[in-house]
Amino acid sequence: MPVASTKSSPSASPSASPSATAKGARKTVSPQARLAKLGLHTDMDLVLHLPMRYEDETQVISIEEACLHGGQTSQVEGVVVKNEIAFKPRRQLLVHIADETGDLQLRFMNFYGSQVKQLAEGTRVRARGELKHGFFGAEMVHPAYKVINEGAPLPTSLTPVYPAGEGLSQPILRRAIGDAMKRIDWTDTLPAQLRQRMQLSDFEPAVKLLHYPPQQVDEHALADRSHPAWTRMKFDELLAQQLSLKRAQRARRAKGAAALTVTGDLSARFEASLPFKLTRAQQRVLGEIRNDLRHPYPMQRLLQGDVGSGKTVVSALAAAQAIDSGFQAALMAPTEILADQHFRKIAAWMEPLGVKVAWLTGSLKKKDKLAAYALIESGEAQLVIGTHALIQDAVNFANLGLVIVDEQHRFGVGQRLTLRNKGQEGAIPHQLMMSATPIPRTLAMTYYADLEVSVIDELPPGRSPIVTRVIDQNRRDEVIERVHAAALEGRQIYWVCPLIEESEALQLQTATDTHALLAEALPDLNVGLVHGRMKPLEKQQVMDAFSANQMQVLVATTVIEVGVDVPNASLMVIEHAERFGLSQLHQLRGRVGRGSAASVCLLLYQSPLGGVARQRLMTMRETTDGFEIARRDLEIRGPGEFLGARQSGQAMLRFADLETDGWLVDQARDVAHDLLHANTPEKAATVEAHLARWLGGREEFLKV
Repeated sequence: MPVASTKSSPSASPSASPSATAKGARKTVSPQARLAKLGLHTDMDLVLHLPMRYEDETQVISIEEACLHGGQTSQVEGVVVKNEIAFKPRRQLLVHIADETGDLQLRFMNFYGSQVKQLAEGTRVRARGELKHGFFGAEMVHPAYKVINEGAPLPTSLTPVYPAGEGLSQPILRRAIGDAMKRIDWTDTLPAQLRQRMQLSDFEPAVKLLHYPPQQVDEHALADRSHPAWTRMKFDELLAQQLSLKRAQRARRAKGAAALTVTGDLSARFEASLPFKLTRAQQRVLGEIRNDLRHPYPMQRLLQGDVGSGKTVVSALAAAQAIDSGFQAALMAPTEILADQHFRKIAAWMEPLGVKVAWLTGSLKKKDKLAAYALIESGEAQLVIGTHALIQDAVNFANLGLVIVDEQHRFGVGQRLTLRNKGQEGAIPHQLMMSATPIPRTLAMTYYADLEVSVIDELPPGRSPIVTRVIDQNRRDEVIERVHAAALEGRQIYWVCPLIEESEALQLQTATDTHALLAEALPDLNVGLVHGRMKPLEKQQVMDAFSANQMQVLVATTVIEVGVDVPNASLMVIEHAERFGLSQLHQLRGRVGRGSAASVCLLLYQSPLGGVARQRLMTMRETTDGFEIARRDLEIRGPGEFLGARQSGQAMLRFADLETDGWLVDQARDVAHDLLHANTPEKAATVEAHLARWLGGREEFLKV
């Protein structure tokens, strides 16, 4: 900054950290190490570390005028006329400054000895903060300030405020970024013709404007990121992501896989034996998968569909094609309850047709595990269903041709890779990933751009609609009465709680307490309990009893979120629904409505409701459409939680907003396609330069 002195308040200075001066303090961390913790390793990393907001330090107003605009952020300049340390109501530094129009108090609750000297009487100070009228007159509490000489010029651009980590001050970041901007190569990675056609700003002026916005800049466009300079940054970021994922897709297609070309006797008998007809959506999606499996390169397809849309039978038919072609298939699920549901359902379909289905989880006894290992290694087990136990070193497949991963977002990148690597040397198994959390279009086009995506967008006929009600938990007694009435009519009920044991941090009704309360309130009913800390055998016994209608009410934690299929269950009560995310609420609600009886979901909440929680509950009441719920969830939460472990190590979008910048996603996808499919040295160089600038050494994270 062009001021006579650049001394800043100690709160913004690393040397002022108490830990750096206290006796026995930890070793001081260098600024470089702190920058590295933010992922800022190179000059380009620093240059692309763009401001999150700006402060206007280009104007100084008189103290009198600032007092007239109390409650607003202002910048004033004055001379220190008094400096004292007060001890009531607590130790604090009070600095009085004055100009020719009036005086003002600067109050610091946290300060250092050096600060007292720095703000000695007679010092000229420029202070910026929100002016309030307190008990002792006008004051600013903890203002940003600089000690300056009289006549020091004002900045000519807005002052950037950057995302920062612990111990990393704004002055250090500004200086590091400014130095980096002097060293980097500003060559534009996008050809001039493309920039003109897309009406994009040039890279260098766009970046410099964002770091040093001139006084006359449109501050609203800067704040809401609609300024042309922001548009260029967003486009570049989206293009880098598209290029990397599409290139990873091409690289995968260059690898070998067994072509599963046969849809023969097993596939035909399996489909004919089903007691229902596939929906048009299931038939369309099955056709897409079957076509992929016939290719000599590995399929990487995401199969998504709403709760109850029939993904399991489609995946089983894909497995039948692998078996028909002489290969093994494996299905991995994130929990034993879900894996067991798949095993029971698929084994009931396939074993009567002569298919050997093996079961493998971590809770199996050693003898049973060894027997499963032998079946898998010999190839006798044509289909293997289980949990992450499938990826253990001891598991060796004879000829794995297809990997199916259910609820794929709940597995880490490494876990999915390990299962994929169980194929024969030189051949990668085809991979089908399933998700019951529908993914909004813009999210699929960005973070899943390397995958083919199939969508089952209709429910099987005969499913009953689910009515959702939002109820204050003070009406719990009425809800218990409704549960009792439903049970007497022969229906079954889920009662879901968010915790197993009481937590002081979250005073929520727990599963164990609720089970005791309901067992006492409903002595004529069999009330069961299932939660994640129970042993697998115990959990399975409870689930079996509920499935067999030997239990009318099941109190559960979210272990029943996916996969549980009890058609007779038609009432769901979700305790403390305000604590759950939208997609989780939708998944839980999907456990009812699986039979022909009218189903109800009651969302119990504790007042008062926050804004986001209210939005979630209203969304659940208004719609049962998973894709609409996913769209609203993306609005509320952003993309992070949709991706689950997929983004492990992956740079999230920092600048583009998938809700408002969908039009840019389309353009970036088209440009990426053009650059990758045009076989010219110029376009190949553009791709390399753009990826180097925006992803550096991080591109490998996008390739899983």
